[in-house]
Amino acid sequence: MRIYHWVILWLCLLAVGCNSVTPSETVTPGITETPSATFVLPTPVQKTTPVPDADDAVRAYLDAWKADDYASMYIMLTSVGQDAITEEDFTNWYRTVATEAALSSVDYEILSSLVRNTRSAQANYRVILHSVLVGDIQRDTVMNLSLEDGTWRLQWSDDLIIPELAGGNYLWMDRHIPARANIYDREGTTIAAYAEAVSIGIIPGQIDPGTEDALLADLQWLTGMNPNVIAAMYEDFPPGAEWYLALGEVPLEKIQRRYDVSNGYNDNGLLMFPFESRFYFDNGIASQSIGYVSLIQVEEMEQYLRQGYNRDEKVGRQGIESWGESYLGGTRGGTLYVIGPDDQVVTQLADVAAKPSQAIYTSIDRDLQLAAQTALLKFRGAIVVLERDTGRVLAMASSPGYDPNAFEPSNYNYSYQLEDIYSAYSGQPLLNRATQGQYPLGSVFKIITLAAALESGSYTPQTTYDCQYDFAEISGIPPRHDWTWDHFQKDGKTQPSGMLTLPEGLMRSCNPFFWHIGLDLFNQGLTDAISGMARGFGLGSPTGIEGVGEQPGQIPDPGDGLEAINLAIGQGNTLVTPLQVARFVAAIGNGGTVYLPQIVERIVPPDEDAIYEFEPIIQGTLPISPETLKTIQDAMVSVVENRRGTAYHILGSFSQNYYSLAGKTGTAESGSGEPHAWFVGYTREGRDNKPDIVVVVIAENAGEGSDIAAPIFKGMVQYYFEGRRNLLPWEASVGVLATPEPEEE
Repeated sequence: MRIYHWVILWLCLLAVGCNSVTPSETVTPGITETPSATFVLPTPVQKTTPVPDADDAVRAYLDAWKADDYASMYIMLTSVGQDAITEEDFTNWYRTVATEAALSSVDYEILSSLVRNTRSAQANYRVILHSVLVGDIQRDTVMNLSLEDGTWRLQWSDDLIIPELAGGNYLWMDRHIPARANIYDREGTTIAAYAEAVSIGIIPGQIDPGTEDALLADLQWLTGMNPNVIAAMYEDFPPGAEWYLALGEVPLEKIQRRYDVSNGYNDNGLLMFPFESRFYFDNGIASQSIGYVSLIQVEEMEQYLRQGYNRDEKVGRQGIESWGESYLGGTRGGTLYVIGPDDQVVTQLADVAAKPSQAIYTSIDRDLQLAAQTALLKFRGAIVVLERDTGRVLAMASSPGYDPNAFEPSNYNYSYQLEDIYSAYSGQPLLNRATQGQYPLGSVFKIITLAAALESGSYTPQTTYDCQYDFAEISGIPPRHDWTWDHFQKDGKTQPSGMLTLPEGLMRSCNPFFWHIGLDLFNQGLTDAISGMARGFGLGSPTGIEGVGEQPGQIPDPGDGLEAINLAIGQGNTLVTPLQVARFVAAIGNGGTVYLPQIVERIVPPDEDAIYEFEPIIQGTLPISPETLKTIQDAMVSVVENRRGTAYHILGSFSQNYYSLAGKTGTAESGSGEPHAWFVGYTREGRDNKPDIVVVVIAENAGEGSDIAAPIFKGMVQYYFEGRRNLLPWEASVGVLATPEPEEE
């Protein structure tokens, strides 16, 4: 019994000792307490790393594909995948698919995704390949992913693009390419077409002196070049030199009845070599406006393959050839195959037929264009001929020009002519001076200043000014001289113009009068009166012509009196293009309507109606009153027909007895060398069967406008109405300079 009591006591002491009691707590013996709360163990916290959303990884990969960002795509592969394929091979795989299928873009849709476990996932997605050749190709496929370092990465598989590419299969497109369409002038005369042709050249050292004249006569028949011009091309060659001189190319049909060139021709220094290609007739009609084709370059290959081109195709590089690529090249088609590792067809994915190309008829008058090109021989410059009342471009010549056949590698003259084109001394023949040449307008700009003066309200047609040799209204700068002073220094006879009304100031092209107007308007606070008027006439911005590249020019606002007087006569920082000038001169002549210059007459599919035909497009009206317009028109007539007009000695009798004209001379300082020679004008015939035209001529560093540009203007007007022209003052025959060559001034 005593043992039992000791056991009970020991158990009690053990129970008390097991209670959690802090040293500060007091335990009262003998009192039984009811616990105020039941002791609860804390809830276990399980620490886990969340698995990222697999959809995000799938979307990132497919978005990178859409952006052709193959480097980012490769980074998203698993380490095993990157071991299986190098980044270069991976990139080439996707690029090859894109180029072979001619993909313009890729779209996708994630259909579903499943995370199998913490280490792997799978996504089902739909891909739509947009091919420019065969349309859309849509496939559903699967992407497997693995979790590496907390990031979902894609398991590489060659069916990630479409299922058919599994097992080493690849795509191959049989491209259907329509023949390139022709380019014509307005009447259907061929400018550019596929043709059998012949390269022509000579080795002067092999020419028998006894038959040289006969050979030169043959060359004139072959090439259309004057014998004297050809002889001058090799007159400085050393005697007996075996140097080849390329003369151009002609259609085979022209010469095959007279010469057998099937295996080439070499006799008495005359060499001819046949070739077939896109051929530009007459060694280039309006070359800078029509353009040329050349082979796709290595750096362009991927871009053009994705547009559906073949590797060995030629594409338009300038002018209509470039602008009209989608018409001239037609709509390509193709048959897309899946090819197995054994290079055998596995299946056909799509097949779309090509559609024929569409011919472009330009508004160019072929004969008038060639006349313009001939008139500019020996000058750097441009001629623009527009229909005055429609904006239709009849001729757009830029000198020096180039032979577009020079870009054809099968042309024997290819390397010789390209060397000339890209020579530092060639005068930039690829530059279209009619639309990209930017020049000070010189005295032609006085038309703008006259308009600004009248519209300002400070001047009337009766306002007068005493035009003397000098202008000295700005203190601190030396007096400026009128052109009459310069002439007096040469001839000792030319007198200043004297008292002039405002229209007479334009007729006489009095510099001091227009300097005075520029300074006066500036001092009145009308600082942008002239520059704003110039912009209103369309200067300083592109005309908007389609098919031909152009530059905007520059019309600055004057910041001081000196800049104001320079602007007033078209000098200083003023820059314009000949086409801009032709557009506003046409508007003056037609009553104030500004027409968009257009060079495309119509676009015609084979055996179908035209899908486009020329219609005049009005861009606006000149920002002047009818009274101001009439004053300008009358003043421009007086430039030509008044005995004191600056162009009377060239055009007076011609305008009064043959074709009624209005115009303005211009001589623009260029900063170096002789000034640029300008003449602008329009006809006033009003014939039903022969629309009136505008002609703008600029000859760079050639001298005075009345001496150089005005005679060319006259020749172009005569050719337009008569189909022929008289000789220019410096010609021995049409296109041949007189000997000795006169100074261009």
